[in-house]
Amino acid sequence: MTYRIVEQLSENQILQLVELYKNEFWSKKRTYPDVVKMLAASDLIIGLVDESEQLIGFTRILTDFVYRATVYDVIIKPTHRKIGLGVKLMDAVINHPQLSAVELVALYCLPEMIPFYQRWRFTNEVGELQLMHRYKQ
Repeated sequence: MTYRIVEQLSENQILQLVELYKNEFWSKKRTYPDVVKMLAASDLIIGLVDESEQLIGFTRILTDFVYRATVYDVIIKPTHRKIGLGVKLMDAVINHPQLSAVELVALYCLPEMIPFYQRWRFTNEVGELQLMHRYKQ
């Protein structure tokens, strides 16, 4: 499989990202206007595109570039899964030059995905820390 990494999405690739989101339980309600706004507010985006410039993988990072970075929305197009593209996408995150000095990189994942992320030394052993969240009403 031929692919390349991009750090900006074309208009067509943004539309493809919205379609990718519709396949996942955690993102199926995302809309085009909100995704455009989200991309503009993300510190880094990393996409994988095929030889036809079609988006086949995506993730984004919010960071202060010193102490903390959080990886969001690691997603591979369903037709391109199980061929190592998720590994390529995460390698691009971990080896990104702007993240090399960041003290702590975090992400959220389902329990069944823990073994996948452990290869980059992510751990779910976080001591007494507890995740807290607040949804808008």
